[in-house]
Amino acid sequence: MSKRSPPVPTSPTPGAEIELKLALPADGGAALLRKLAAVPALARHKPVHQQVHNLYYDTPDQALRRQRAALRIRRVDGAGAPQWLQTLKTADAGLSALSRRGEWEVPVDGPALQQDALREAPPWRRLDPDGTLFAALKPCFSTDFERTRWTVRLRGGISIEVALDVGQIVAEGRTAPVCELELELLSGPPEALLRLAGQIARRVAVLPLSASKAQRGFALAQGVLDAPQRARPPVPPRRASLQALAVPLLSEMFDQFTANLHALLGADHPELVHQARVGWRRFRSALRLLGPGLAVPPPAWPGLQPLLDLLGELRDLDVACTQTLPTLQPAYVAGDARRALTWAAVEQSFRAAATLQRKAVRLALQEPLTGQALLGITHWLEALGAAPQVPAVPARRWARERVARLRLRWKKARRDAVDAAGQHRARLLAKRLRYNIEALRPLLPERAGRWHERASQLQADVGALRDTVQAGVLAARLEAPPEVLAFLRGVAVGLEPPVVPDDGV
Repeated sequence: MSKRSPPVPTSPTPGAEIELKLALPADGGAALLRKLAAVPALARHKPVHQQVHNLYYDTPDQALRRQRAALRIRRVDGAGAPQWLQTLKTADAGLSALSRRGEWEVPVDGPALQQDALREAPPWRRLDPDGTLFAALKPCFSTDFERTRWTVRLRGGISIEVALDVGQIVAEGRTAPVCELELELLSGPPEALLRLAGQIARRVAVLPLSASKAQRGFALAQGVLDAPQRARPPVPPRRASLQALAVPLLSEMFDQFTANLHALLGADHPELVHQARVGWRRFRSALRLLGPGLAVPPPAWPGLQPLLDLLGELRDLDVACTQTLPTLQPAYVAGDARRALTWAAVEQSFRAAATLQRKAVRLALQEPLTGQALLGITHWLEALGAAPQVPAVPARRWARERVARLRLRWKKARRDAVDAAGQHRARLLAKRLRYNIEALRPLLPERAGRWHERASQLQADVGALRDTVQAGVLAARLEAPPEVLAFLRGVAVGLEPPVVPDDGV
């Protein structure tokens, strides 16, 4: 008999908040409000407009943040006198736009923190048993936004609050925009949030976002808000079943993808593009490995393909601008002033093309089809976590068998890599092997470390050749002078294909 997952709660329990957070890539404004008001589920309900100011507190060493807790005082200005609310939130280590957090909110008399009210929250008694933490609390950052709020009631006793927040975060003299939707479950099953979000995504471009305003505020205060998010593989428990292993692994990879996409909306750092693509490739690689054992098949995502293609083209331009062309410049110029001017003009044309391509990526993020595909994957991950357990497969045994099989495929591809196409296939398999070893390392034998090292080396060697060839392709597309094209072709021909001996690893 198959085991079943614990039942999903049909409504939030006291002290709990179930919420879906969606960033909106387009700027807020009257056009956005009109699109939201046209969503059938919202059109039947009159919105309430409020001005909301929040001040967040923590200790100088961020004791609350390290415990995944947030404390704020909120002032809500609307009809009548201002309302003051004190809120403590806690969160687990999950990485999903659909979050389940602890929430304890009480009305207070004014802008000062009230310790007695905090003591009524069970987590606070654990966090601050003797009152020393409360005494050390200081303001950290603030958020100010206009909130447009709908309360949606649907069949089956479902009630959802939809809130559009448009404003800013302010921390340490820095500001960052806020433009997002929060769908909070008041009653009903969590899956209802995703169904309503699906309706909204047909009219408005959305981007699932796991980071809360509090998390973004702390990042802004530290000057790392738009820093590239790199892989942070969760540590898989050795005795976990395959099903229990899959959701945290895939969620972390998908979060790396979407977090870097969100940062790309406002920042130009080339590493954001790279890490977004790494997150997606890790996700796809893990799906290939995990797929046969999953209880719920993954969705198709044709709506994502235009964005993925644009990201690939932008990455090629970024690599050429920041790595390939600067590396080759001394060899081409060789002290010749005229050649230096020619090379500088070529580099400028690449930078201009990268700027245009980055704009195209941002436009793709403003397409509803992109958001629908991303929301579909979020929905699938939630369904996977709630699915009945298939007969338990020990994750450790399964991981060793599947990674060993992938390694044999890679070895064969290396032996068969006698031309450019073969080298490219071997490189792709090397990436898949590397990503999956990194994700499953605690479950794998010691020799997997040597497989990872060799796969990484082959990926780097073939990648250097590929980057040079691609720079030549792009230069031809940008109508670079014939002598530059000839130089790039010559460099590519001079790069010997890497020879990776089959030494048994």
